[in-house]
Amino acid sequence: MRVVVFGAGSLGSLVGGRLARAHDVTLVGRDPHVSAVQRSGLRVTGVETFETQPAATTDGTGTNADLALVTVKAYDTEAAARTLATGEYGAVCSLQNGMGNEDVLAAHVDAPVVAGTVTCGARLADPGHVEWLGRGTVTLGPWRPEGDTAPVERVAAAFRAADFPTDVTSDIRRRLWEKLAVNAAINPVTALARVENGAVAGEGPLAAVATAAARETAAVARADGVDLSAATATTAVETVASETARNQSSMHRDVARGRRTEIDAINGFVVDRAADRGESVPVNRVLTSLIRGWEADAGRRE
Repeated sequence: MRVVVFGAGSLGSLVGGRLARAHDVTLVGRDPHVSAVQRSGLRVTGVETFETQPAATTDGTGTNADLALVTVKAYDTEAAARTLATGEYGAVCSLQNGMGNEDVLAAHVDAPVVAGTVTCGARLADPGHVEWLGRGTVTLGPWRPEGDTAPVERVAAAFRAADFPTDVTSDIRRRLWEKLAVNAAINPVTALARVENGAVAGEGPLAAVATAAARETAAVARADGVDLSAATATTAVETVASETARNQSSMHRDVARGRRTEIDAINGFVVDRAADRGESVPVNRVLTSLIRGWEADAGRRE
């Protein structure tokens, strides 16, 4: 299968590198990472160590493939969607953080849109070198056309051919909200406190803030018609925080490196949807304001 990965950062490179062992993969990313992959291939270390030779480019305009995987930051989804619209694809699948990405893609691309979540951990160690920090799984479900499982099964088959544990669900919206609850709990708290994920597991002041953010997110999900209990959301946070205890969240890494975060598509989405549904989310509102305030002071808000 021909696969294009839009957003060859840490996660995109790991996913693309694993798929390249079974498929014809092209990574679309930025230099100096792309140049390093073009020159010497992609090196993966950590859970497994291997080298692979995917194609790589900084310009995804006009590409054609059986599958486009979108792994860009949420704030870059619009730009990625416009670039994708210049090519032709059998299916487009989002594996991004936050909510709303699938609708943006569906508004631009003339292809089935598949929603997905991925739990494996990754870190871009150096140009051309990604660290695989946790095995994880992929979960996929139909987005557009709604209920159409045929493109979902094709995408799942591509992942499985590369020995990527993959599940297909008809309840992808609930899975996305559950992931949102995890990200809303872990990402801003660890970014603001500058701690690893394990600091929000168990008991303590940070865990209490993270739990409150997850509970609020679950309440908004229910108001939005998704059956996500507070217990399910908080258990997911505890599980992820414990299993990735030594990892830094993506938002923590963004703040530490002075980069824009995905706060708008995570806690900001919770705040906006809560306002639409008449829910109160004071913890998410404060976390959103604090991260946005840091971004504004650092000149990272557009």
